[in-house]
Amino acid sequence: MDKENYRFYIKVRTALGISPTIIHDELTTVFGNEAPSYATVARWAQWFREGREDIEDEARPGRPVSETTDENIEQVRDAIDDDPYVTIRELQENIGLSYGTIQRIISDHLKLKKLTAR
Repeated sequence: MDKENYRFYIKVRTALGISPTIIHDELTTVFGNEAPSYATVARWAQWFREGREDIEDEARPGRPVSETTDENIEQVRDAIDDDPYVTIRELQENIGLSYGTIQRIISDHLKLKKLTAR
């Protein structure tokens, strides 16, 4: 279940006057370790009691994580397929992504590892 669904459940149960402890117990009974913590349930219940309507996250300051797109992953994959010995620095120059983004794509998305021969 995603965050918005948990929050919607918390919102409805709070509107019915159910305490955060009971709401958390219900969520834990159904979802186990996947359920939000008691502190999270209590915080959202308080916000809903104070009049909050939205269940979505509010926009946060800072740069959005947008470089790890399917298109960029494919660009990195194609470049590595063309030249398996290409370095991250060369990929950085050719594709125009940061070193860290390329490293993240290679390890987290393409599941590639650096291998050495012995």
